[in-house]
Amino acid sequence: MKMLRTISLCFVLSFVFLQAATVEGADSNRTNWAGNVVYSADHLQEAASVQRIRTLVKSETKVTALGTRHCFNTIADNAHTQLSVLQMHDVVSLDATARTVTVAAGITYAQLSPYLHTHGFALHNLASLPDISIAGAISTATHGSGVRNGNLATAVSALELVTADGEVVKFSRGHGLNGVVVGLGAVGIITRITLDLQPTFTVKQFVYENLPLAQFEDHFDEIMASGYSVSLFTDWQKKRFTTVWIKSREGYGLPFAAPEEYFGATLATQNLHPIPGLSAENCTQQMGVPGPWHERLPHFRAGVTASVGKELQSEFFIPRRHAVAAILALESNLRNEIGPHLFISEIRTIAGDANWMSTAYRRESVAIHFTWKQEWPAVQLLLPLIERELAPFRPRPHWGKLFTMSPSELQSRYKMVDEFRSLAAKHDPTGKFRNKFLNTNIFTSDV
Repeated sequence: MKMLRTISLCFVLSFVFLQAATVEGADSNRTNWAGNVVYSADHLQEAASVQRIRTLVKSETKVTALGTRHCFNTIADNAHTQLSVLQMHDVVSLDATARTVTVAAGITYAQLSPYLHTHGFALHNLASLPDISIAGAISTATHGSGVRNGNLATAVSALELVTADGEVVKFSRGHGLNGVVVGLGAVGIITRITLDLQPTFTVKQFVYENLPLAQFEDHFDEIMASGYSVSLFTDWQKKRFTTVWIKSREGYGLPFAAPEEYFGATLATQNLHPIPGLSAENCTQQMGVPGPWHERLPHFRAGVTASVGKELQSEFFIPRRHAVAAILALESNLRNEIGPHLFISEIRTIAGDANWMSTAYRRESVAIHFTWKQEWPAVQLLLPLIERELAPFRPRPHWGKLFTMSPSELQSRYKMVDEFRSLAAKHDPTGKFRNKFLNTNIFTSDV
């Protein structure tokens, strides 16, 4: 029972409070994508130029960047002003020789990807849905999947942002980028991003049903390396994974042969949704039909309702070497508790990186994702139990999703947290960009 009551100050103060009321004068209709967070900011300002951002930042005492609202906690909220740059969605320049593209911070992957493909280029990976802003995705270490694929922030080679005094500061590899690219909104307002590119490529997507848990246990590495990007979906019931999604890249390693049976799982004969029983009409094409990278790497098509919509999400990153032990621990000890409140879980691999606040910092990782029904009281009690089972593996929660880990435990997962705090203080000495979420989880110690 003591563990059930150990709910982090982050959500006691930010999530539960926001469910109960909004600040006087705030737009009560302004919520995140899933509708589980009502923003408390008095004002939402919009900017269509860097000069407008500079002016707004200098004039505000508190300001937080707001992207496409796909975070499930209050990392993008404060009690004063939110600032959206979604009007700034231009491609600034494409350098074919250097294989880079520079974009304005408000652009989404759905807006950028067709442009890149038309010009013969691609990004190394994409998240499961493309309608998210690039600035928001990299700031929270949002990711796709793949044994060799880093999260989306690893494609960034340079960025510029507006600091608390309204100045524009530029960062690049070898010149401070590792400290700011997964910046959590704490360093400044991102204005431009430069991304590494590669030649465009084709992907085939195959889905298998009912992978036995025993096969996963014995062949985890082989299964996760079977495609360019691989996802396992489970409801934690019946000692099996409901589906395995294998995205095979043309020209990448050995082509996936797509046998009728794969480690005891059977090849699907129709397009499927990750959540059993839901229509696959919003999902990207499967059945081995080849298509451009940006129409296969996401699970969901651009411009549609991804997943369920009305949902909650949590995700925990653990060292890859502990993947089997961690998943077996959850399956053995919590499957009955998880099952009634879950839509689906997804298991993915992410390569390690050198970005200070990345969930994959200096370790090859496996992400264990939970898409919950909107049953916050039950989920609030479940999360500490999940975190306790994963504790031996030192999990790191996704920065934009729901967790109950204490601030001291969270900070202990990040070797460079002190350096990050110093960097943020250098560019924002008065805490203009900080909010309750950041103050609780990054800038204060647990008591």
